[in-house]
Amino acid sequence: MISLQVLVILGCLLLGTRYGGMGLGLIGGIGLFILTFVFGVEPGKPPIDVMLTILAVISCASVLQTAGGLNVMMRFAERLLRRHPEHITILAPVTTWALTFLCGTGHVVYTMFPIIYDIAINKNIRPERPMAVASVASQMGIGASPVSVSVVSMVSILAQAHGFGQAIGILQLLSVSIPATLGGVLIAALWSMRRGKDLDKDEEFQAKLKDPEQKAEIYADAESLLGKVFPKEYYWSTWIFFAAIFGVVIFGAFPQLLPAFGEPGKLKPMSMNLVIQLLMLVAGAIILMTCKVNPRDISNGPVFKAGMVAIVSVFGVAWMADSFFHSHFKLLKETLAGVVASKPWLYALVLFLTSKLVNSQGAAIAAIAPMGISLGLDPKMMVAFFPAAYGYFFLPTYPSDLACIGFDRSGTTRIGKFIINHSFFMPGIIGVASGCVIGYLLSKVIL
Repeated sequence: MISLQVLVILGCLLLGTRYGGMGLGLIGGIGLFILTFVFGVEPGKPPIDVMLTILAVISCASVLQTAGGLNVMMRFAERLLRRHPEHITILAPVTTWALTFLCGTGHVVYTMFPIIYDIAINKNIRPERPMAVASVASQMGIGASPVSVSVVSMVSILAQAHGFGQAIGILQLLSVSIPATLGGVLIAALWSMRRGKDLDKDEEFQAKLKDPEQKAEIYADAESLLGKVFPKEYYWSTWIFFAAIFGVVIFGAFPQLLPAFGEPGKLKPMSMNLVIQLLMLVAGAIILMTCKVNPRDISNGPVFKAGMVAIVSVFGVAWMADSFFHSHFKLLKETLAGVVASKPWLYALVLFLTSKLVNSQGAAIAAIAPMGISLGLDPKMMVAFFPAAYGYFFLPTYPSDLACIGFDRSGTTRIGKFIINHSFFMPGIIGVASGCVIGYLLSKVIL
């Protein structure tokens, strides 16, 4: 019976990936329906805390985008890249990682692709080198952002971990995940500096240049943000958003600043989940009221749409997985607890593979991390292997990777004949593996 239920879950995950994140969440509901009405599995609790935190963060980020704050960040990034074009292979991934770190979503990378390509091609640098690793870096930055879906999900889950000594909060998580993911990005970027043939030695590229039309398209100028003048409200929205992020970090570092509630003598500080939710809502409201934002435009932006897809995906997948796990908790714990505790790298492998199946770091964390807690895995190891939540580069099906291929008009960033030998595979493997190693070492020192 358990094997059949596992097949149902895997079948729903595989089917859901064909329809994207929204379909994944909805088809997760089908899986839970089958588990409940066919196999008699009692439905678990939907991940309400995680979903509400994601909703608050996405609401604020969507208002920021509508207010023009993201354009301010993009122009600063472009200015940095154009000042040092010879170092584009190192600076491009660091820039896309930083943008994701600030905004909480990797979807901000789309505007950067044509800029990175323009700088690389005019500097006679193979565009694949900076572009592929920049796409990977934009997704690795999700694990470092205090306002990303995966981080707020992990904070919510770690708050439920008891009996492992000192609680791990958002500051402890970020103290490991920020250097781990950034270190992985830098190592992948260093490897990328020599990948592929130089353009003057690439026969396929040189053949394209013989066609005047293709040559004109390859070297066409990209649209730049440097010459544009932004109204003051764009800058206000950016600083308001940064202030909210700073507030999250401060309250995470100094919980004594938080209001405490409970019976006398048993007061507990307000949870960081609620703190993140409140600060994001307040920041979004202030931006809305002071930066001339049209409320009707907020829900039409790509950040809002991507966030809503993430919520539905987390809802269906996490609810289905949680119901299955708790229905067989005793058996699974007796069978797997000792193995996971003695070989925590297996948790990282399962998290990596799940991420590929669900195409979402947040959904993978929501589905797998609670199982790790329940099986007795040390939360420190879960933090150490947090970069393993990014596994959807394994096959070139993620939107940012496909967009990266489309923006590279030289054709050097591509999908290979065997599918798996694509431009993002090695930077992704190197980045994630290095990030996990760095995270493991840091967890031993910091946590």
